[in-house]
Amino acid sequence: MSDILLFTQALARDAGKLIVDERANAALTHEYKNGDELVTNADIKADQFICAAIAQQFPDHQILSEESSPDLGAVQEITSPLWIIDPIDGTVNYAHGHNHSAISIAYVDGAQTKVGVVYNPFSEELFYAESGKGAFLNHKAISVSSETDLRRSLIATGFPYDKSTLAPMIPRLHAVLANCADIRRIGSAALDICFLAMGRLEGYYESLSIWDFAAARLIALEAGADCGHFSELPPGIDPQFYDRDILIANPAIYPLLRALLQEADNASGID
Repeated sequence: MSDILLFTQALARDAGKLIVDERANAALTHEYKNGDELVTNADIKADQFICAAIAQQFPDHQILSEESSPDLGAVQEITSPLWIIDPIDGTVNYAHGHNHSAISIAYVDGAQTKVGVVYNPFSEELFYAESGKGAFLNHKAISVSSETDLRRSLIATGFPYDKSTLAPMIPRLHAVLANCADIRRIGSAALDICFLAMGRLEGYYESLSIWDFAAARLIALEAGADCGHFSELPPGIDPQFYDRDILIANPAIYPLLRALLQEADNASGID
């Protein structure tokens, strides 16, 4: 493993211990960004901890973090080494006492995601990948499922904080429920994508923010998943960083799920 990966793994584990201790030993504060997106004091502390550790070790690197630097700019315009961080992916789960949350850290160099680490400190599951070297869970190689039948496939998705944007999601949800084995909405995009990478799910779709999926997308890709989108990309956009209408699935299910979602959008008049 590279020094960057070893550093990232250790950082994720240390940040994971921090958020476990914060929930166990202190009263969590609750605030709402933009009126509806939950953030706790543990999110802020974990963010500060991760960013400080990176800045100390790599002072020339840039950091894109959900809590402290969400407006750094378009990833495609950044050429220097960049870290993309979600200090707690699944904050609502975390704040409500569910043990399905994760630290997500991605490292980008030369406009390519090179390292991805997603760590659930409650289950002690550490997912990680380096570009071109495969994907792993707790040091054991993982790969996507071999399911080829959409009707036997378990699909995951999520829903936004802003409920005014729900309308186009309902026809998609109906199509997936009618044509797949079942659907899961577990509450952490990073863990959903990692679950797909190890075969616990066959497909995943959602619009996200870059810090939600940057690390997990690499893990899924290295585990054999197809990663793309079910709508057309804007011109000049690097697909690995485009955050709208993301679709990730095993290679057999990917084209079937993509067609299903596109058909649902076309039937409901969504361009």
